[in-house]
Amino acid sequence: MTLSFIRTERQEQLFNQVAELADEFQSRSSTYDEEASFPVENIEALKKAGYTSLTVPSKYGGEDISLYELVLLQERLAQGDGSTALSIGWHLGIMMDIWEKQDWTTDKIAWIAKEVQNGALINRAVTEPKTGSPTRGGKPETLAKKVNDKWCITGRKTYTTMAPVLDYFIIIASIEGSDQLGEFVIDRDLSGVYIEETWDMISMRGTGSHDLVLDQVLVTEDNLVNVITPGGKTLPSGWLLHIPACYLGIAMAARNYALNFANEYSPNSIKGTIKELPNVQRLVGEIEVELMKARHLMYAVARKWDEMDQSGQAFLASELAAVKYVATNTAIAVVDKAMRIVGAASLQRKNPLQRYYRDVRAGLHNPPMDDMTISNLAKNAFHSLKNK
Repeated sequence: MTLSFIRTERQEQLFNQVAELADEFQSRSSTYDEEASFPVENIEALKKAGYTSLTVPSKYGGEDISLYELVLLQERLAQGDGSTALSIGWHLGIMMDIWEKQDWTTDKIAWIAKEVQNGALINRAVTEPKTGSPTRGGKPETLAKKVNDKWCITGRKTYTTMAPVLDYFIIIASIEGSDQLGEFVIDRDLSGVYIEETWDMISMRGTGSHDLVLDQVLVTEDNLVNVITPGGKTLPSGWLLHIPACYLGIAMAARNYALNFANEYSPNSIKGTIKELPNVQRLVGEIEVELMKARHLMYAVARKWDEMDQSGQAFLASELAAVKYVATNTAIAVVDKAMRIVGAASLQRKNPLQRYYRDVRAGLHNPPMDDMTISNLAKNAFHSLKNK
C-alpha cells in the first residue's frame, strides 16, 4: 500500500529490519499453521535481532520505542506471520505497560527490564476457564495463600500465548482471606508449574496458547509484584493496540495477495487481466478505503497516546477500544473482499487467503470485546449529552 506511516529515519530503519524478518517468516507461515506448531525459529530470530527488547526502557539498555512505533512494527511483522506477531506483541506490550503504569516497585521493574533485555520472554496469564476474559470482571479462582514466609499458588490459566517459550508468567490470583488480588511473577522452572497443550483452534494456530497449570507452586514475597484492589481506577492500556495492528497487518497481506492475483490472472474469456474488470476494481477500491480508515484511526490514537501524560491518557479508553473494534472488523471485511477477487482458489488449503480468513476471526475474541466497546461508547454518548 502506498500509504506510509513512517515519520522518522529511526522508524524507517526499524521498519526495514522488521520487513526483512516478516518476509522470511512468511515463507514458513503455512507450515506452522498446518502443523499447529509454535514458531520457535521465528521467535529466536526476533531475539537475535534485538526485537524482543525494543520496549525495554533506555535506562536499562532497551530502545524504549513509543506506542506509535510498536504499532508500526507489529503491523508489518503480521504481514509475514500473524501468529508470531500476536505472540511477541503480548511480550512487548506488557513490558511497555509495566514501565508506564509503575505499579511495581522500582527494583522489581529494573529486574524484569534487565531480564527482558537479556532475552527473557514474558506474558500475562490471566484468563481462566470459569471467568473468561478478565475484562468481564470475573474473580480469579487461582488462589494464593500464605504458608509461613512463602506463597502457595494453585490454579489454571487458559489462553497463555507463547507458553512453549515463556521464561516468566505474570499471573493474577485471589489472596486467601482477602478481597484483594495478587500479581505474581512465576518462573517456568519452579516445581508445580506445568504446561498442558490444549491449544487446538482453527485461528492463530501457531500462538501456542496452551493452559498454564499451577499446582501448589511455592514462591517468595519477592514474586508478589503488585497487590490489586478490585474496583480501583486503572490507566487505560495503550499497549493493547498491538492487537489491532496485528489484524490489520494480516488484512494488508490479504490485500497484497489479491492485488497481485488480479494483476496477473488472465482467463481466456477476457482480454488482459481481471484487474480491468469493474467488479474487481470496485472490490479493490473498497479494500483501500476500509484500510485507510482503520489505519488512520489506529495511528492517530497511538500518536495521541504518546503525546499525552498519564492524566490525559486516562481519557483515551474509548478511543483505544474503538481502534480495536474498527480494526478487527475491517480486517474481516478486507479478507472477505480479497477472497471474492480471487474466487474459489482462495479456499484451497495451499492458498494463504484461507489462513488469513481464519486468523482474523480470532480478533473478535481478543480484548476488549465488541459488545463492551459498543455499549461503553453508547453510554459515553448519552453522558456527554447530559453534560451539554
